Amino acid sequence: IIGIMTDIGTEELAHMEMIAAIVHQLTRNLTPEQRKYVIGKQYEAEKADIERERMRANLLRAVSHDLRTPLTTIYSASSTLRSKKKILTEEQQDIMLKNIEEDSEWLIRMVENLLSVTRINNEQIQILKTPVILDELVDSVMTKFLTRYPVEKVTLDIPEEVVGVSVDTILIEQVLMNLLENAVFHAENRTYILFRVFVAEDKVVFEIADDGCGIREEKLKHIFEGNFDSSTDTADTKKRSAGIGLSVCATIIKAHNGEIRAENRENGGALFR
Repeated sequence: IIGIMTDIGTEELAHMEMIAAIVHQLTRNLTPEQRKYVIGKQYEAEKADIERERMRANLLRAVSHDLRTPLTTIYSASSTLRSKKKILTEEQQDIMLKNIEEDSEWLIRMVENLLSVTRINNEQIQILKTPVILDELVDSVMTKFLTRYPVEKVTLDIPEEVVGVSVDTILIEQVLMNLLENAVFHAENRTYILFRVFVAEDKVVFEIADDGCGIREEKLKHIFEGNFDSSTDTADTKKRSAGIGLSVCATIIKAHNGEIRAENRENGGALFR
């Protein structure tokens, strides 16, 4: 176990060693089978703690990467507007103000994502599932998306019949918004975005696809872990990383006892399901 804990601090390691000593004292009089069961449970608990710490570390790295550029842009633009306002043209000022506005909006959504992860990871707080009509859910998502991105065109493919689903509406809308925005920011050379919803047996399936550059194969296995390297992000020609948003999506869907997957399409582009 110690071999696995190379990144854990001294206090945490001392704490785990103390627990191990206590467990050893408590298990001295147990049968070999009982001792094996107790130690196995202890190992599973410690392994879960290590995994949570690893996920927190990945999240912090991704947050640091994602926040740096928009904050720098906001600071630079606002400083320039204050110090050189008299020599800047009205058009130049409008461009800087627009950049400040866009980056501020993105930072707000980043905070929303982080708050959602914190909320779900708090074991005392449960997601709030309520019945909702599928059409209403999709309509709400598209209204918000087109308000933010009025020039984007999204092709909708949804069931004609009335379908009800029980979900935490706010969180599922957040997942769908994150996936749509991911296509906007990272699907380089795309010509369309397809938003498809259908029912498969007792499950509702959401698919968001594009015909862009796709996802590098080495990223597919870890795409929902929130540990993207800025030097190798898929089609990251924009300043925003997909890491946080996709990590949040995975956390929310897991909390709903669902599954989320990503793949490359045969004719090009990416598909998130």
